[in-house]
Amino acid sequence: QVQLVESGGGLVQPGGSLRLSCTASGIIFNIYTMGWYRQAPGKQRELVATITRGGTTNYADSVKGRFTISRDNAKNTVYLQMNSLKPEDTAVYYCKMDPVGWGQGTQVTVSS
Repeated sequence: QVQLVESGGGLVQPGGSLRLSCTASGIIFNIYTMGWYRQAPGKQRELVATITRGGTTNYADSVKGRFTISRDNAKNTVYLQMNSLKPEDTAVYYCKMDPVGWGQGTQVTVSS
């Protein structure tokens, strides 16, 4: 059974940083593109960043220069380092293994 488990969310002040992690089990991790998406209240889920099996990355314009996606295939884990956080980054962040499935989500709240 494939599982994607996110961690690292929480409450942070504007300008702060968080690192999200998503660990996969039950599947060969290193052959899949991994992504982070987010969904704010009342809004559609949107792409944040993706990373291919070869390490090619792609970012939403709203997070370029602030967020970094990376992967550690030995640990079956994808990360999202989020710096210079803004209130508009507040959302539930989801990990996606394309095309296998989604994690359960982790809440990120940016507020003073």
